[in-house]
This record gives sequence, C-alpha cells and structure tokens, in this order.
Amino acid sequence: MSVQAWTFVIVGLTFALYIGIAIWSRAGSTSEFYVAGKGVHPLANGMATGADWMSAASFLGMAGAISFMGYDGSVYLMGWTGGYVLLALLLAPYLRKFGKFTVPDFVGDRYYSNFARLVAVICAIFISFTYVAGQMRGVGVVFSRFLEVDITIGVLIGMGIVFFYAVLGGMKGITYTQVAQYCVLIFAFMVPSIFIAIQLTGNPIPQIGFGGELAGDIGSQIAAGEQITLLDKLDGLNEELGFARYTDGSKSMIDIFCITAALMVGTAGLPHVIIRFYTVPRVRDARISAFWALFFIAILYTSAPAIGAFGRVNLINAVNGSYYSAETAAAEGVQDPKLIPEWFKKWETSGLLAWVDKNGDGKVQYRGKDGAQASAFAGAPVFNDESRGTHGERVVTNALNDDNDNELYVDQDIMVLANPEIARLPNWVIGLVAAGGLAAALSTAAGLLLVVSTAISHDLFKKMIAPDISEKKELLVARIAAAVAVCGAGLLGIYPPDYVAATVAFAFGLAASSFFPAIILGIFVKRANREGVVAGMICGLGFTAAYIIYFKFMGGSKDNYLLGISPEGIGTVGMAINFAVAFFVSNITPEPPQEIQELVESIRIPRGAGDAHELSC
Repeated sequence: MSVQAWTFVIVGLTFALYIGIAIWSRAGSTSEFYVAGKGVHPLANGMATGADWMSAASFLGMAGAISFMGYDGSVYLMGWTGGYVLLALLLAPYLRKFGKFTVPDFVGDRYYSNFARLVAVICAIFISFTYVAGQMRGVGVVFSRFLEVDITIGVLIGMGIVFFYAVLGGMKGITYTQVAQYCVLIFAFMVPSIFIAIQLTGNPIPQIGFGGELAGDIGSQIAAGEQITLLDKLDGLNEELGFARYTDGSKSMIDIFCITAALMVGTAGLPHVIIRFYTVPRVRDARISAFWALFFIAILYTSAPAIGAFGRVNLINAVNGSYYSAETAAAEGVQDPKLIPEWFKKWETSGLLAWVDKNGDGKVQYRGKDGAQASAFAGAPVFNDESRGTHGERVVTNALNDDNDNELYVDQDIMVLANPEIARLPNWVIGLVAAGGLAAALSTAAGLLLVVSTAISHDLFKKMIAPDISEKKELLVARIAAAVAVCGAGLLGIYPPDYVAATVAFAFGLAASSFFPAIILGIFVKRANREGVVAGMICGLGFTAAYIIYFKFMGGSKDNYLLGISPEGIGTVGMAINFAVAFFVSNITPEPPQEIQELVESIRIPRGAGDAHELSC
C-alpha cells in the first residue's frame, strides 16, 4: 500500500482506540474529572505521565534540534530529563500529600491569598495555551503531509478527537487514553530508530549504535581497512561542508548552564504534569509512578540523540549534490545523475523544506560558510503560491541570507517524521511515525486543556466566584471550560501568532520564575509568607518577561545579553530574583499563621509505610 493508505489505516485505528477508551472511562463526578478518582495504578499512571510529558516537542522537536544544533541541542535533552527528575523527587510526593490537585490551589491555600491564587491561575492558563497552540499546529502539519489535507482541516480533526475524550472523560478518560498513546508513540519512535541503527551501524540498539562504527551504504564509502565512528563521520562531513563540528558547541558555558537550568525548573513547574501525581491512591504510589514514568521517558530520550545524528548523516548523503530534475542533469550532459529523492518534493509542498539554486547549476548545495548554521533563509520559507522555478522547484519569495552558501532550508521539526522516508524504510513505518507524532501532540494537548479547564472551574469559579456551587454544576462548568479551551487551542493552531515559536522560551521562563520558587518555598520554608511569595512572583515574572520581550520581539542585540545569557536561559535569573525577593520580603513582614506553618511541617514528615495521612481536597 501507499504511504497515504498506510497512514489512513494506522491513524484511523489509533483514533478509534482513543474514542473507545474515552467512552469506556467517561467521568461521572468532579473527582473523576479532575484526578481520575485517585484510582489509577502506578504503572498505568507512569505510562500516562510519560505520554503527557513527551509532547510533539519531545517526539518531533528534540531529535530535530539535536540533529541541526549538535552539542548545543543537548541542553533540551538535559533540561527536560533533569526537569522530570526534579519534579518526581523534589515536588510531586509533597504536593500529593498536601492534597491540592492544581498548582493554583496549592499556591492559594499555602499562601492564604486569593490574589496569589489568581496570579497562579493566569500563569497556568498562559503556559498551557502557549504549549497547546504548538501541539495543535503539529497535528495540522502531520495531517497536511501524510494525509494530504489542508493544515486547517488537520487541526479541526485533532480538535474533534481531543474534544471528545477531554470533555467527556476528563482526567479519567485522558489518563487511559494517554496509556494507549504512550504505547503508540514509543513504538512509532523506536521501530524506525532500530531499523536505521541497523542500516548505519549494524547494531539494533540506537543508543549503542550512536557511538558505534559505520556500516552499510555509508560505511562502504570509507577507505578499505579504515574504521570510523558515526560521530567522527558526522564531524568530518560538517567540516567538509563548511559547518561547525557536530560535537562542538557554540554557546558559552554560562548560557548552557542557564538554559539547562531554566528548562529543568521550568518544566518541573509545568502544571499539566504535576496534576498527574494526584491520580494515584497513595503518596507511595506517586513515588512508584514517578519511577515508572522516568523509565518510560528514558526510552525515548536516550534514543533522541541517535535519531538526530542518524537523520543528519542520511540527509547529507541523500540531498547534497543532487540534481533537482533529470531534465536539468541531461541538459548538463550528466550521465546517471544523483537525483533529489521523491520525499524531498513531497515535504517541499508542506512548506517545511525549500531549495533555492543560488549558482544556477540545478544541484542542491548543502553547505555552510565559515561554520555558519544550516539555514539559507532569514526565516521559514515563504512560497509563491504554486509557482515553479527553472528546475521545477517551488519559488521562495522571502529574503535570502546571502552570507551563507547553503541553498537548502530544512525545518528541524520534520527530521523525525521524514527520517523513515530518507532512510527508505517500508511505507507502513512511515505511517506509524505519523500516528506516533499525532499521539504525542494529542496526549499533551489533552493534559494542557484539562489544566485550563480545572483552573477556570475549580480554582477560579469554585474557589473565588461561587464557593457554594454544587458538584454537578461544577462538573458542567468544567466541561464547558474544556470545550471552550479546545476551541481556543484550535484557533491558535489554525491562526498561530507570528511569535508562537518565540513564546516557547517565554513559557519556560514564566514557569521557572513563577511556579517553581512558589512551590519550593511552600514545601520547604515555613517562614515564606504571602507577601514575600507574591512579591517574588511579580518581580521574577516582570524581569523575565521584559528581558524576553526585548530580545525576542523588539530587536535587542545579542551583544547586550546580560552576562552572555540568551533569552532561552534568562528564566534561571528570574528564578533567582524571585527567590531573593521572596526571602527578603518574607523576613521583614509578619510570619504566616501558625496553622500554615504546622501544615508545611506535616507534609514533609512521613507517617506510616505508605498510607500517610493526606489532607482532603
């Protein structure tokens, strides 16, 4: 069957599975809607947490970033992995014992302040919508390429699926759907990884093949008797083509540290993952599910660097020096020319890949200049409708970067999706990867939308506007909020702001400089009070937002970075400011009430061997 037919079959079966699970596990109470009735097995919760954590950014973006950034891309791997460990070990068990199943609920009750709760609600909604917009756009891109429908239609299909199981099932439906989605996404990620690892290195384990010696078609190009590892080959190819060595970094040590730390503390403060630790029966089960989640996440995360390296080697080998059309090669008198593969032209129509023939020779020149980055465009390519150039290529109308000899633009997010085609794997594998990308995007989108729904219905409506609302009406408000959130997310996916990609950094900085200090101080520092934490959140947020807005949106020069720290890492500084202000103000203002101090002490003292006393929600 064709790629499109396989994609229809595999994606259709997975969607039918998700809908069936949602019907089976529909929520009948607010407890089931918010925290799945606290009856999820730790193993199942670990799988659901893994799916919730590994969004389209992990499935598609991380390996793509490592593929093009090399060593510098490792900050995402270290930051996101470290963030989960930090969350699982330092925050989740204590929050679970505290008994508040949303971050705004924790902030409002711990700091005995509805204003602090309101700030936390706003932060939770902003962070969630920032992420969910990217997830829905990712759904549209996958559908656009593999099902050959318009991106808008793809987003609408994704909206329909998420609407069904998020609104109907709440956390209960989302949890068991995410278990299925984890199985789909990890299978879809690992199958091509294993195939390509065997092709390039002869080793079926990607993590080992990553550092192994080359074999197969690539290995046969090496001189007889010479042995060379995959990374050595990639370093050599990059240098030959004018790019920086793959294993060398261009960022300063302090910037690497700050970006990694910002990703760690930012992701540890993201509300859609924290809420997962409330779905298990006991505090001990929260710790066990954290272990399982880390295990399931590690399978993909340890494979991502290998996929990035494999993809870059295969891309260079398949594309560089290829003629775009046989007619051009014939006109040049070239016999048996190397031609651009068919997958290149299919991805070209998606708007995520482009070629501009700068020297008029009809060949794709994938090369840099003086270690330049691998991009020939000032930004993503803007195609001139369906117009075609001299060689049949799509015409690009936006300004080119003339300081770079590279003629090729590749959006790094397509590397995982295009990898099976680049490696000439069977069509069913390509369809499977499409289903995996959709599973990753939809699982995280559902978790984020539930955070928005819960923040509005429970933290805003129940806690602040209508405290006496009945459970039945609260559940109705939650479902209406989820429906509105799905529609809002879909609109952001269909009509993304120009700065959506840039606001990802803002989301991490926001979480790092707001939620993380508030949660840490709330758990470990009895003296932390509402005045101190609210002041800290405002100062940390204000500094981080101003820095990112200036350098991301107002044209600030890199030469003026504070201590050389980029906007992606400034959340670390914002976090430090938050901590400092919170400590200072807390110590010059009255202590928290005695019952709050006793509460803080109680959540850090184990009681029993797992059946610890828990406060009711």
